[in-house]
Amino acid sequence: MGRLDGKVAVVTGGARGQGAAEVRLFAAEGAKVVATDILTDEGEALAAELGPNVAFLRHDVSSEEEWDAVVQFTVERFGGLHVLVNNAGIGHSAPIADHTVAIYERIVAVNQLGVFLGIRAAIAPMVAAGGGSIVNISSGAGLRGTKYLIAYGATKWAVTGMTASAALELARYRIRVNSVHPGVIDTPMLGIQTPEITNALVKSTPLRRMGAPDEIARAVLFLASDESSYMTGAHVPVDGGATI
Repeated sequence: MGRLDGKVAVVTGGARGQGAAEVRLFAAEGAKVVATDILTDEGEALAAELGPNVAFLRHDVSSEEEWDAVVQFTVERFGGLHVLVNNAGIGHSAPIADHTVAIYERIVAVNQLGVFLGIRAAIAPMVAAGGGSIVNISSGAGLRGTKYLIAYGATKWAVTGMTASAALELARYRIRVNSVHPGVIDTPMLGIQTPEITNALVKSTPLRRMGAPDEIARAVLFLASDESSYMTGAHVPVDGGATI
């Protein structure tokens, strides 16, 4: 316990699934946390459950203005920003011919532009704090090709690349930037795939099971904490061996 004592964190997409698991674990480890999401009811309920060290803000990660508001609120409420988890994401599963421009652009806006805006917004408060840790949630689809996920996969490869670029640029400020690459995780995101595709992915995973949100949260906690103080630019798969 106490692995994040004295830290202030923002977790996007924090109302349910992996994000909620990260918020719960961060709070249990001593962090003050701002959870953001467009799912207002779930986010407010989570913050009420976890107490005064957790706050919730409704937040569209594709909005530059809303990122400014999140950072301002976090610094005013909790006194700084040390950890950012770019967890929010959406997806769509369909053959390439059935991906519309509107679907593609919306996935890019959330998964790719949202991560860029988050990284950029975190720089000033993390420099003021003397450093920090940014953890970008990519995907196994950001390390290998995946059928029927052309927009989602493109954005997750982009997150992988942005992680590397930001790690190189921000190291001089003692800001570390790493990415986590979940495999098949038992969260609502599985709804973008058919049960048949999901089952096939599980069968092709060496550990032969889905992952749990808490298993992703523990990897994110390690990268957020000072235990990973000599890690930056790493791409960490948490996928049961699927990308071996």
